[in-house]
Amino acid sequence: MGREERAAERARVRAVLDRLAAIAPGRSVELRVPPHAAVQLVEGPRHTRGTPGAVVELDAETLFALAAGELTWAEGMMAGRIRASGERSDLGHLFPLQP
Repeated sequence: MGREERAAERARVRAVLDRLAAIAPGRSVELRVPPHAAVQLVEGPRHTRGTPGAVVELDAETLFALAAGELTWAEGMMAGRIRASGERSDLGHLFPLQP
Protein backbone atom coordinates (compact mmCIF):
# COMPACT_ATOMS: atom_id res chain seq x y z
CA MET A 1 0.00 0.00 0.00
CA GLY A 2 1.42 3.36 -1.03
CA ARG A 3 1.62 6.54 1.00
CA GLU A 4 -1.53 8.04 -0.54
CA GLU A 5 -3.54 4.86 0.05
CA ARG A 6 -2.38 4.71 3.69
CA ALA A 7 -3.34 8.36 4.15
CA ALA A 8 -6.77 7.72 2.64
CA GLU A 9 -7.29 4.67 4.85
CA ARG A 10 -6.21 6.64 7.93
CA ALA A 11 -8.72 9.39 7.05
CA ARG A 12 -11.53 6.82 6.68
CA VAL A 13 -10.59 5.20 10.01
CA ARG A 14 -10.58 8.60 11.71
CA ALA A 15 -14.01 9.44 10.24
CA VAL A 16 -15.51 6.18 11.54
CA LEU A 17 -13.92 6.62 14.97
CA ASP A 18 -15.16 10.21 15.20
CA ARG A 19 -18.66 9.00 14.35
CA LEU A 20 -18.47 6.31 17.04
CA ALA A 21 -17.25 8.86 19.59
CA ALA A 22 -20.28 11.03 18.80
CA ILE A 23 -22.66 8.07 19.19
CA ALA A 24 -21.09 6.65 22.36
CA PRO A 25 -19.18 9.44 24.12
CA GLY A 26 -17.14 8.56 27.17
CA ARG A 27 -13.77 7.32 28.33
CA SER A 28 -14.24 3.79 29.64
CA VAL A 29 -13.29 1.86 26.48
CA GLU A 30 -10.37 2.50 24.19
CA LEU A 31 -10.93 1.41 20.59
CA ARG A 32 -7.63 1.00 18.76
CA VAL A 33 -7.11 0.64 15.01
CA PRO A 34 -3.33 0.36 14.65
CA PRO A 35 -1.42 2.00 13.15
CA HIS A 36 -4.02 4.62 12.33
CA ALA A 37 -5.81 5.93 15.40
CA ALA A 38 -7.50 5.23 18.71
CA VAL A 39 -10.51 6.75 20.42
CA GLN A 40 -12.09 6.53 23.85
CA LEU A 41 -15.78 5.66 23.98
CA VAL A 42 -18.64 4.65 26.26
CA GLU A 43 -19.67 6.28 29.50
CA GLY A 44 -18.46 4.68 32.70
CA PRO A 45 -15.36 4.64 34.86
CA ARG A 46 -12.65 6.71 33.29
CA HIS A 47 -9.00 5.73 33.24
CA THR A 48 -6.29 8.33 33.67
CA ARG A 49 -3.02 6.38 33.46
CA GLY A 50 -1.69 3.36 31.68
CA THR A 51 -3.82 0.84 29.87
CA PRO A 52 -7.56 1.46 30.22
CA GLY A 53 -9.76 -1.16 31.86
CA ALA A 54 -11.43 -2.00 28.55
CA VAL A 55 -9.56 -2.19 25.26
CA VAL A 56 -10.77 -3.19 21.81
CA GLU A 57 -8.32 -3.61 18.96
CA LEU A 58 -9.03 -4.38 15.33
CA ASP A 59 -7.68 -3.60 11.90
CA ALA A 60 -9.07 -1.04 9.46
CA GLU A 61 -10.66 -3.67 7.21
CA THR A 62 -12.60 -5.12 10.14
CA LEU A 63 -13.70 -1.66 11.30
CA PHE A 64 -15.02 -0.84 7.83
CA ALA A 65 -16.83 -4.19 7.55
CA LEU A 66 -18.50 -3.65 10.94
CA ALA A 67 -19.49 -0.08 10.06
CA ALA A 68 -21.04 -1.20 6.76
CA GLY A 69 -22.88 -4.15 8.29
CA GLU A 70 -20.85 -6.66 6.29
CA LEU A 71 -19.59 -8.28 9.51
CA THR A 72 -21.27 -8.65 12.88
CA TRP A 73 -19.47 -8.17 16.16
CA ALA A 74 -19.99 -11.85 17.03
CA GLU A 75 -18.55 -12.97 13.68
CA GLY A 76 -15.53 -10.72 14.14
CA MET A 77 -14.92 -12.04 17.65
CA MET A 78 -15.25 -15.68 16.59
CA ALA A 79 -12.88 -15.16 13.65
CA GLY A 80 -10.29 -13.47 15.86
CA ARG A 81 -10.55 -10.22 13.94
CA ILE A 82 -11.57 -8.31 17.08
CA ARG A 83 -9.58 -8.45 20.30
CA ALA A 84 -11.64 -7.14 23.21
CA SER A 85 -11.01 -7.26 26.93
CA GLY A 86 -12.50 -5.66 29.98
CA GLU A 87 -15.87 -4.47 31.13
CA ARG A 88 -17.94 -2.67 28.49
CA SER A 89 -15.72 -3.91 25.65
CA ASP A 90 -18.62 -5.41 23.67
CA LEU A 91 -19.29 -2.65 21.15
CA GLY A 92 -21.55 -4.73 18.93
CA HIS A 93 -24.55 -2.51 19.65
CA LEU A 94 -22.82 0.38 17.85
CA PHE A 95 -22.68 -1.41 14.50
CA PRO A 96 -23.57 -1.15 11.70
CA LEU A 97 -23.34 2.62 11.53
CA GLN A 98 -26.39 4.34 10.13
CA PRO A 99 -25.78 6.62 7.12
